[in-house]
Amino acid sequence: MPMFTGVVPPVVTPLNEDFSVDYASFTRVLENLIGAGVHGLFVLGSTSEVIFHDAPTRKAITEHAIKIANGRVPVLVGVIDPTTDRVIDHSLTAKAAGADGVVVTAPFYTRTNQAETIDHFRYIKDAVDLPIIAYDIPVCVGLKLERKTTVTLAREGAIVGLKDSSGDDGNLRYVLADMAEDKQFFGMTGSEIVVDSVLAMGAHGVVPGLGNVDPHGYVKLWNLVQAGDLAAARAEQERLCKLFEIVWISTGRTSAGSAGVGAFKTAMRSLGIIATNTMARPQRALNDEETGKVDAILKSVGLLG
Repeated sequence: MPMFTGVVPPVVTPLNEDFSVDYASFTRVLENLIGAGVHGLFVLGSTSEVIFHDAPTRKAITEHAIKIANGRVPVLVGVIDPTTDRVIDHSLTAKAAGADGVVVTAPFYTRTNQAETIDHFRYIKDAVDLPIIAYDIPVCVGLKLERKTTVTLAREGAIVGLKDSSGDDGNLRYVLADMAEDKQFFGMTGSEIVVDSVLAMGAHGVVPGLGNVDPHGYVKLWNLVQAGDLAAARAEQERLCKLFEIVWISTGRTSAGSAGVGAFKTAMRSLGIIATNTMARPQRALNDEETGKVDAILKSVGLLG
């Protein structure tokens, strides 16, 4: 069986109004996810605003998440940074904290190609004895992990799985087909709105940022697909698609990233999970008018009374 499967949300990192990490709210986030039945936690990903946190803060976030999880679910840690040696340093910190795996993107800002990206993953694997999950997110790193790149790394054992946030479901399908005989490799989608169809084509799980807002919904969706009830799974996916519309509410006034994560934080504040919807600077938080629109959608899908 693959090492990691199911619903593995990329965990929001709540902030205080002074931009420090709100660990009391962070504990509530983690407990809410675990209580909903998720199958793992992914801390320090894009939804966690990883790139805005310095190394000591990342270490503290990792240690806190692993302490709270306390072995109940696996904890995967994003070790995202522009260059190989920085990623190795973050990976060693994650290993020392007890992480179950690390999540690695291609290098960014520095301009690399597929061959150098393969070397990047090989160097990390040589330096750190932890499972490595490749994270394909070209919108943030500027490079798409090509099918051949991912399959080469998987067959070498440099990576154990793929988190695909590229929006290229066709490429994911080919990777899953290429790796079908390797029963330990897994491929997960990072898209919240096509989970039923991607699971039906053979993906092993989902990493949904929206799962911070409605983890029960994604666990229900996963369970329905596993049970073969695809009609009910489609209905639940459609409900979650309606909820996903919160991510477009502040588009134009904020960046795409701020609009998405900011909407998650705003919804979580309205649901009483976190204390503020503060975003790391210079990202903009949703305002009162936008919050009202988020709340209306939360009510329409049955999350807010």
